[in-house]
Amino acid sequence: MTERNHGCTVCLRLFAFTLLGIAGLTAVARDLTIGVVYAPDDVRYESKRLEKSYPGQPLGRPRTGAEVALAESEFQLSSASLRVTLRDVAVDDVATARTQILALAQKGVRHFLLDLAGPDMAELSKALQTSDVLLFNVSAPDDTLRRTSCAANLFHVLPDESMMADAMAQFLTARKWNRVLLLSSSEPADASRTAAVRNAIKRYALKLVGDKTYKLSNDPRERELGNVALLTAGSDADVVWVVDTEGEFARDVPYRTNLARPVVGNAGLVAEAWQASWERYGAPQLSRRFRKASGRPMASTDWAAWMATKAILEVAIKWPDAREHRRALRSPDLVLDGFKGVRLSFRPWDQQLRQPVFLAHGGIGGGIAGMAPFDGFLHPINALDTLGADQKESACQMSGSAAGAKK
Repeated sequence: MTERNHGCTVCLRLFAFTLLGIAGLTAVARDLTIGVVYAPDDVRYESKRLEKSYPGQPLGRPRTGAEVALAESEFQLSSASLRVTLRDVAVDDVATARTQILALAQKGVRHFLLDLAGPDMAELSKALQTSDVLLFNVSAPDDTLRRTSCAANLFHVLPDESMMADAMAQFLTARKWNRVLLLSSSEPADASRTAAVRNAIKRYALKLVGDKTYKLSNDPRERELGNVALLTAGSDADVVWVVDTEGEFARDVPYRTNLARPVVGNAGLVAEAWQASWERYGAPQLSRRFRKASGRPMASTDWAAWMATKAILEVAIKWPDAREHRRALRSPDLVLDGFKGVRLSFRPWDQQLRQPVFLAHGGIGGGIAGMAPFDGFLHPINALDTLGADQKESACQMSGSAAGAKK
């Protein structure tokens, strides 16, 4: 055999081995489906409400956040031979959601992003507590989901009400704005958030100089209950803290107070998981990718869906067996980058994602006054645990395999 022919033979063999290698990689490629569970009639996404763009509230459904996470992880997923798809799961009620999720679980789907209201999410996670699916809360801040209604299969990516209230209280303490006038409603939807605010005020030794109830009403006899100037009269506070889950009353509080005072809570300065004007740690690139994909700014729930998807991909790439994912997500060795400048991780006792919280103002395109936790607020283990219920304070004490609420 001539040298030339021998060289060609070697080339052909190398080419054949390359093809076999590619075929082998294709053969071991894995598929991962992430379900996105949502209610088509969710009032949080009604067009009239979205048009008003109330501070701290969703600007649209968060599914696009998950899409962006997949797109920016394409190279990493390809290298790991992992094919990931999103599957919409539209549900009308909890019973339907349970049935559809269990049906998908039979087909190998184990991960679900939940874009549901808090009460529905609590009921659903309880109904699925004996299954091996993992649920990720991306849009419900309700404290009860992390306390008395906590579930072993439910992870929380959006900050809870206590985390956001503590972030605001730290900001006020740092600024020495110690005297607070609280305006809240008697609506059931505001009860949990108001309780979190009162607890934060007490926790950080702020002084509650007034605690008043407002009411929006068309009844002429009740108009005074919605008059901001009257509600804020007679209280010489450093700041007015308004609680309004709906946002309708809160938007009219700034610049209408009896005395010239800053407004915080659900208007003015607002605690948020994400603000599109954040300009550090790669955040502008993320915000631009999201805007390009959705045509709007990235809001807190969008970031939560993005972060939840990134967390799923992180453990799925390293551990092919989905049965290992809950343990991996709870591990102190898990490293998650949320573009906030610090390492993020899930708390083992309630499976809430530790994270900094922005104090933002000006709504869409507004500014950031600070990021909690602030300097001077110390914790023996992790400063992020100064936000929300610490392990000793939490009503939820999760074990390695199941949840347990303090009685």
